[in-house]
This record gives sequence, structure tokens and C-alpha cells, in this order.
Amino acid sequence: MSASLSIAGRKIGTDQPPYVIAELSANHNGSLERAFAVMEAAHQAGAQAVKLQSYRADTITIDHDGPEFMVHGGLWDGARLYDLYAEAAMPWEWHEPLFKRGRELGIAVFSSPFDFTAVDLLEELEAPAYKIASLELCDLPLIERVAKTGKPIIMSTGASELGEVAEAVAAARAAGAKDLVLLHCTSGYPTPPRDSNLNTIPHLAQMFDAIVGLSDHTLGTAVPVAAVALGAAVIEKHVTLRRADGGVDSAFSLEPEELTRLVEDVNVAWQAKGQVFYGLAESERAARKFRRSLYVVADLKAGQVIGPEQVRSIRPGLGLAPKHLKDVLGRKATRDVKRGSPLDWSMVEAPDPRAAIAKP
Repeated sequence: MSASLSIAGRKIGTDQPPYVIAELSANHNGSLERAFAVMEAAHQAGAQAVKLQSYRADTITIDHDGPEFMVHGGLWDGARLYDLYAEAAMPWEWHEPLFKRGRELGIAVFSSPFDFTAVDLLEELEAPAYKIASLELCDLPLIERVAKTGKPIIMSTGASELGEVAEAVAAARAAGAKDLVLLHCTSGYPTPPRDSNLNTIPHLAQMFDAIVGLSDHTLGTAVPVAAVALGAAVIEKHVTLRRADGGVDSAFSLEPEELTRLVEDVNVAWQAKGQVFYGLAESERAARKFRRSLYVVADLKAGQVIGPEQVRSIRPGLGLAPKHLKDVLGRKATRDVKRGSPLDWSMVEAPDPRAAIAKP
């Protein structure tokens, strides 16, 4: 695996600032103009990409009233799958103008295909990358079809066990995928932070020798910031104009101002992560002189035995290191020293070498 990859000319890797993907999903609410507005807001907020979802209700499920085709519990409780996807789907004819608008703005646009016809459409539009949604990670033929395009693939791991992730990665690589990103994901809508299990992120990177990130469905921005600190190079988050406008995904989506804060905060987290470092940072050089050291805290006379009343460890740090206090106490001053003077070895008589010889 390469240490980094590129999507539409933007490098992605742990040595690069986080790559933030604004997930449009169903937040178009049936309006192409609204989809344009979300894309423009994502660009203004500093996101690097906008991701679409490419499916029709008939390609993702079937029109059926059976209980297994109903949602039970959660945000969409009681909805028929077919009706839910019919409402959420992005019309095929919207893709081309959205890709065009992305190029005009200078923001990457790609999508999650849910069947082969969607891959064909996205290839015609010269999509720069592909996303495999969490619940499609088990669809190995779809992954293989996407991998054969030779484009970078981002795969989410929500609702999948480790063995299933391994199968998906193996299928992608066997079909020719060289640039692969794995997004740790919890497919709860919304996801409680306690279910995020972000320690999985470095484990994913180690297990699959891949660039990793987070597809996040928690409320707010704290969890993605923590993910970057743990090595996430990609952050994906649903975005809408206003949650109050409603829509299939609005309840767990960020508004534009929140996306701006997310972009800013994950970049701060990436900068703060830095490198393994022990030493003196440039910003703390001025503080070093205020470390503790040995100072004369009461006037000393030449020949006077130095005791704790005359020498103590205090701030600032211009005297001998505090570790030498035991070597100084009980010895004599070589000259008069005023209170407030930093102690140095020239003020202290050398020990009598005969004392050391006399010890058994």
C-alpha cells in the first residue's frame, strides 16, 4: 500500500491534512437547486469533496409489503424500504449537472454506486473515485466491478465483522484496486458516541495496511476530531442546509456552520498530533528559564556552612539544577553571596577528598 493516494489531484494520507467529505445523500429533499446549494455550502466550509449516492428504488430493493421490507425501530420506523429509497434517491439526470458544478467550484464530486448501472453512469461522468457504502460491503461482485475501474476506492465498514472487511479488501485488491481507504463506521442513525469505538481506526490501518478514516453518524463534531487524533486521514459527514427543513437524513446531518467548524477543528487536531517529540518546542523556549533551580535565599558569608535556610529550590531556573541540593548542603561558601543570587559551583567549596577515603 502507498503511504498516500490522490483524488482529483488532492493527496490523502496521514502526512496530509484531513480529507473532509460532505455526504449529500438524501439532503437534496427532491430539489436539484437545493443539491447545488448544499454543494456550494460544503465548498465554502472547506470540504474537499461532495459525495452523492447513485441508485434507484428498483435497483436497491423491490416494491414489496412483506415485514422484512419494512423498517422496524429507529429514525425511519414503520417506513417501507421501497418508499424510503424512492424519496431519498437522486434522479439519474441530476448527476451530470452536479459533477459539472463541482468542477466549476473546484470541489471533487464522486458517489456511492449501488449496482452495476450506477458504476456505468459514474464512469461516463469520469468520477475520480468511488465509495462503497457500509451495507454494500458484503456485495463482493459490486466491489470487484468498481475495482476494475482502476479508480481509488473508499469503503465503509459499518455493520460488518472483521472477516467480512477482510473479504471485501481481498476482493478489491484481487480485482486491481491499488488505492484503498477504509472508513471505520457505525451504522446507527444517529450513532451514540459510546458506540463509535474509535480505537478500531489504528487497528484497521495495521490489519489491512491501508489509509483509514471515519464515516461518522454521531451528532456534532467531537467524534471526528478524536478520530483524527487516532490516525483518521479521511472524515465523512452528512451535510444539509438546515435540519429544520426535514428530510430523510436531516436529523443526523451537519449544517454549513457546523461543517465549517468541523473542517477547522479536524485540521487543528491533525496539526496537534505532530510527531513523537521530546525536547524544547519553539513556543516554550521562553518558559524554560522559569523552571526551578538552586538560589541563595539568605545572605551567605565566606566560610559559612550552607544549610536549607540559605539555599533552596525556587523559580527561576538560572542556578544549579535542584538535583544538586544534596551535594551543596553541609558544604561551605567560598565567598560572600547576596540573597537572590543563582547558585553556581564557584560559590561552594569542593568536598574534602580525605572524607571519602575515611569512609569504610
